[in-house]
Amino acid sequence: MMAYKPELLVTAANLDELERFIEAGADAVIIGDARFGTRLAGEFDLNQMAEAVRIANRSERPIRIYGAMNNLMDNGSLEALPDYVAGLVQAGVSAVAFGDPAVLMAVRQHAPQLKLHWNAEMTSTNYETANFWGRRGATRVVAARELNMEQVIEMKQKCVLEVQVQVHGMTNIYHSKRSLVQSYMEHQEKPIQIGEAGQEANIYLMEAERADERFPIYEDANGTHVMSSDDLCMLENLHELMEAGVDSFKIEGLLKPADYNETVIRSYRAAIDAYCSAPSEYRFKEEWLEAIQAKQDPNRELSFGFFYKEQVY
Repeated sequence: MMAYKPELLVTAANLDELERFIEAGADAVIIGDARFGTRLAGEFDLNQMAEAVRIANRSERPIRIYGAMNNLMDNGSLEALPDYVAGLVQAGVSAVAFGDPAVLMAVRQHAPQLKLHWNAEMTSTNYETANFWGRRGATRVVAARELNMEQVIEMKQKCVLEVQVQVHGMTNIYHSKRSLVQSYMEHQEKPIQIGEAGQEANIYLMEAERADERFPIYEDANGTHVMSSDDLCMLENLHELMEAGVDSFKIEGLLKPADYNETVIRSYRAAIDAYCSAPSEYRFKEEWLEAIQAKQDPNRELSFGFFYKEQVY
């Protein structure tokens, strides 16, 4: 029986970052094209995805490249799906993350080699729905970020699929297909340049009652995205998720500098390796968290997100 070792999944804005993050300890990297994926750290065409696979294959460890296809698909997207998923196979991508059934059907018909990771954002909240998609070909569920620890553990216990959870970084709290900020500023005749996914945030939403909290905004081809005011950080309690057997831990690197993301990856890599080498002897080391805290934006708190809230839904 193979020893348990969860996957460490990360995002990357470009090929240089991808290579750097693999060296830091990532087991898998999710990248994509904004036509089909949303909230991407950077833009990758099929040639770049093929190069990403070649970089991964040069590693001494097995590294997987995943394609992000989690965008909202309209009628205009459907015609391009068959050629795109076939191109992903040719590039050597291992799996795609999807939310729309149209992607699942295109993969099953035109690229059955690809594994399917069901990612419906905040609606992937229970094991029965996950198993529904498992019966239709999905091999992994990306658990909603709003689930607490008990709900995640129960999903893992009762799911026939692999379970992926986000353990670090900002989360999306609002999305519109419209470019709300740009449109408003143009109406005011005050054009503004808003940071995109591969850059650090430079515009924020703030509430009058909570003026000390800043919610980063960026806009891209897929509209307006408002992100959380804090950063999820489960490093101290990662052992609880490993004890439950969660299959994949995602570090969301969106709107973060590469140096910060590399530090985060190294800390989580150290924690995972220490636990898996001797679970009964595992002890958390403060130095892992201190390395992250040294590079953390002082305006963004590290938090446990929803993991220890009694009820979210």
